[in-house]
Amino acid sequence: MFRPFPAVPQPLRLTVMAALLASFSLPSVAASDIVISQVYGGGGNAGASYRNDFIEIFNRGAGAVNLDGWSVQYSSAAGPGWAVTALPPIDLQPGQYLLVQEAKGAGGTQELPTPDAIGTLALSATSGKVLLSNGKAALSGTLPTGAAVIDLVGFGTANGFEGTVAPAPSNTVAIVRANGGCTDTDDNGGDFATGGATPRNTGAPRHACGGPIVHQIVATCPASLEVLPGKGGRALLRASDVDGVVLAASLVSPTAAGISLAGFSPAGAVGASASVSLLVAPSVPVGNYPVLVNFSNDQQHSAVCKVDVAVQGLGTVSHTIAQIQGSGAASPYANSVQTTEGVVTLVVGTGFFIQDAAGDGDPSTSDGIFVYTGNTPVAVRPGELVQVTGTVVEYTPAGASRSYTEFKDMTSIVVRGAGHVVVPLNVALPHDDLGELEGMLVRFSQPLTVSQNAYVGARGELTLSSGRREVPTNRHAARSPEVLALMVANGKNIIVLDDGVFVTPATIPYLGADDTVRSGDTVSDLTGVVDFGAIGGGVAYKLQPTVVPVFSRDNPRSGVPQLAPGNVKVASANVLNFFTTFTNGNDVFGQTGQGCTLGASTSRSNCRGADTLAEFTRQRDKIVAELKAIDADVVGLMEIQNNGDIAVGHLVEHLNAAIGEASYAVVPAPAATGTDAIRVAMIYKPARLGLVGGALSDAHAINNRPPMAQTFRAGNGEKFSLIVNHLKSKGSCPPGTGADADNGDSQGCWNATRVQQAQRLVGSFVPQVALAAGDADVLIIGDLNSYGAEDPIQVIANAGFVNELERFMRPSGMPYSYVFGGQSGYLDHALASASLSGQVAGVAEWHVNADEPVVIDYNIDTAKPQDLYQPTPYRASDHDPVVISLALQPAWHDVTASVGVVSSGLAVNRATQQYTGTVSVTNRSGAVLDGPFQLVFGGLPAGVTLANASGSHAGAPYVTLPAASLAPGATASFAVRFANPSKVTINYSASVIAGNF
Repeated sequence: MFRPFPAVPQPLRLTVMAALLASFSLPSVAASDIVISQVYGGGGNAGASYRNDFIEIFNRGAGAVNLDGWSVQYSSAAGPGWAVTALPPIDLQPGQYLLVQEAKGAGGTQELPTPDAIGTLALSATSGKVLLSNGKAALSGTLPTGAAVIDLVGFGTANGFEGTVAPAPSNTVAIVRANGGCTDTDDNGGDFATGGATPRNTGAPRHACGGPIVHQIVATCPASLEVLPGKGGRALLRASDVDGVVLAASLVSPTAAGISLAGFSPAGAVGASASVSLLVAPSVPVGNYPVLVNFSNDQQHSAVCKVDVAVQGLGTVSHTIAQIQGSGAASPYANSVQTTEGVVTLVVGTGFFIQDAAGDGDPSTSDGIFVYTGNTPVAVRPGELVQVTGTVVEYTPAGASRSYTEFKDMTSIVVRGAGHVVVPLNVALPHDDLGELEGMLVRFSQPLTVSQNAYVGARGELTLSSGRREVPTNRHAARSPEVLALMVANGKNIIVLDDGVFVTPATIPYLGADDTVRSGDTVSDLTGVVDFGAIGGGVAYKLQPTVVPVFSRDNPRSGVPQLAPGNVKVASANVLNFFTTFTNGNDVFGQTGQGCTLGASTSRSNCRGADTLAEFTRQRDKIVAELKAIDADVVGLMEIQNNGDIAVGHLVEHLNAAIGEASYAVVPAPAATGTDAIRVAMIYKPARLGLVGGALSDAHAINNRPPMAQTFRAGNGEKFSLIVNHLKSKGSCPPGTGADADNGDSQGCWNATRVQQAQRLVGSFVPQVALAAGDADVLIIGDLNSYGAEDPIQVIANAGFVNELERFMRPSGMPYSYVFGGQSGYLDHALASASLSGQVAGVAEWHVNADEPVVIDYNIDTAKPQDLYQPTPYRASDHDPVVISLALQPAWHDVTASVGVVSSGLAVNRATQQYTGTVSVTNRSGAVLDGPFQLVFGGLPAGVTLANASGSHAGAPYVTLPAASLAPGATASFAVRFANPSKVTINYSASVIAGNF
């Protein structure tokens, strides 16, 4: 099993609160070179700085220390039990830090730097005990002692500590060892102080304690090399030095004739690797030969590594690969030592894959298997037939519901020959069970589509599927049979293309000439080995390519959507935490020590988005480029800092500067903008639209981000009201079960709350807005955090609103504005009231963000392999903007010129003394005229009134015609009655109006 990254912990965790017990000290642990330098247990809690807990280790000594077999362990403040996280088997250099990521919570605003080790320990935010051990076995007792305890830190109300107890950390601060980790007086209370959490990993700048750090040569050699008698063999050895150049390699131990070094390649620069091949000639007789190889550098340093060369005959194959794999979920030979053979199909950083070239012909049993060798390099190459002996295990990555059969703890790897060929098996997606293919060389016979690219920079991964995978509730109602069927189908339609690299790639793979690979692009003839393990955001079957994949730009970048013309263009844009106050406490105006408000708390830890002014400038320029290109008359914004009109005003200032004139203005904020750190806002073009009254919002308790409404008047005098929304998100799930939990129906968490928000929106706020406007034309836009067919959208539709994305986009393809988990759907909506829907000329999404990889965004991240930032609209946010064209029509218009009006003449009714007659209206045009129709009687003589008038307009009575529409040549007739007490001649001018006054 190729294990490039551990799986990301998924379950929600709560802060472990230690009981308040009387404290007493642990006998002092001797000062050591390796110490615990920082502890943070508030990760993921409400108001936390980071999303994960972490423990930081530091080498305060003068020499490197190998951590193979070491661990960090945690116990509650009074607990006797200890939970373990293993440390990686690396040489921790002097002055070097090591970061151990622990449990993740629902809160927090920042991700940790790339961790060096990952565990699932749920540390208390305030009280507990952490120890460093030179073993992996969990210690016991409230106060463990002995040689296995290297360092111990008790904090808060812990009952065990060195000297005196360390202070209590919190959700926003860690406990940090003094002098960068150098101070160790065996007194936790004196050595540690609270301070801002500053997690440091092995890549962080080193901190020398009392003198310069002397870096040693690090040699990487296989522990053993096994070859067949008369066949010979080889092994590749490497060495590097972070501050020197490795220049030579030599044999320093007596060896048999025929064992030699060849092909030495010196390091090309400081920190680069030198390499040399250890050769075993076919003439070397059967036997065991310990070989010592010395590497030296330009600083007169040297390092020796040992390779145990064994020349021996082949063992007996105990079972074939297919027999070891078996047809069940687990190997029938799990946890037993087996010998098998196969052809090497691929070598990766932690081992290699082998496959029985002939196979057993049974599709339920895999013919391939992974040989896990860890950090020990093995001299095998693709095409070589090898015999291996080791333990068969079932590897289950964290968070996985199934295991993966592999070899580990290898005792023999013997190359039998080269030049063998394995023919890839043709397969296709969807696939019922890729477990039947684990470890096998396959070729996908159909083009596969990129359905997610979020981790291509951090992990070299692309999620692929047969066609785009749609979020089930983007199309079908939740809990329907169609949703359940699509959930199952989506689960079978996925494989993650990896890059065969077990760390963040040095160069981002799979990018095209324009430095992107977009969701919707395709790859054909994809060939590689089926793997299984951790991916970005979980676990999945993966493909390690054996042939370089070539992508086709089937989803090219496009310009702003061209919609049917109207007289008002509206846009909805999520600007992904546009904050003018940064997470470092500075702001765009040069002030320091600033914070962002969340509820009653104001702190820099509440800030989101850019960390620095440099990042903010990059973020702002991308958003400005996006909004300038859209060129809407009014834009609804989501995720902008809730600091009055400061953030939105700054955005408008720079948008106008980019345009070159004062084109946009801010719609002044309503009275209530909510308690969240972000709010919704609007900007508009005063030259195109006028404000009618002030902005309104709904401050009901169900809305932590109140919807904002503003009525506008267009150039033709018509009004409409725009309501911008940002409903409760799907993440940060509540504990336990209930209506707001993730109930597995594709709607995520907090659905019940979003339903209540939607009910409040259409049941209370929309009527209030329409009443204040005196107009029923209402457009609801924004990030509703609900896909197209989910319950909150049904609530709005059932209130008479028309889903314009379904109306305009669905007929030509899947509407989507967001990509998550390798599935696409739209969270960003355009919903028009019944009276407005007929005036919507067109709607489209601009796929400028959701399809683009995260790695090209504005963040200045040292973990990015390359900085591909460009001040273009692409990846300005994680949501695509929605653009709406409105063709606002007057409520009525004069159609007199298109009709003929004929009166039959009037007769006096002796009983009523009224003058009666018939009027006929005929459509003289060549097109259908849509009603309703009003016949206006203008210029009636004084004293004459229309007795059966339907109403009055501009002082003239009118009658509503009994016809909803008139086809060409059609006639509508109706009776009229006039009161004429003075018996004057009745004259009038007739006008025919289509619409309602």
